[in-house]
Amino acid sequence: MSQLLVLIIGVILIVALFWWFFGKHTEAAGDATVNDQNQEATIVVKGGYSPSTVVLKKGVPAKVHFDMKDSTACLSHVVFDKLGVNADLTKQPVTTVDIPTDKATEYNFACGMDMFHGKVIVK
Repeated sequence: MSQLLVLIIGVILIVALFWWFFGKHTEAAGDATVNDQNQEATIVVKGGYSPSTVVLKKGVPAKVHFDMKDSTACLSHVVFDKLGVNADLTKQPVTTVDIPTDKATEYNFACGMDMFHGKVIVK
């Protein structure tokens, strides 16, 4: 009986590992709110970025707000290498980053330790 139990647990663990490494995982994507020639999106920082992907409309000035709800050191900064931005999120509850939307592109961002990632898509 115990051999059967070990076999069942082993199969469950193997299936879980396959799902973890090879399964299709969906990312949360958020759209910006467009108001009077501007667009804004909010990303909640709590154990990662939610949503991790934000889609902005090309040609409309944009701001992305990082709402800090986490006290870990790793998430205390957000870094946009392509924009040259390294913002300290601990100085105020909400930190705003201006995103250029003059061309369709993607801006990747990460925490200060490059462990958590997200992106802003302009299209």
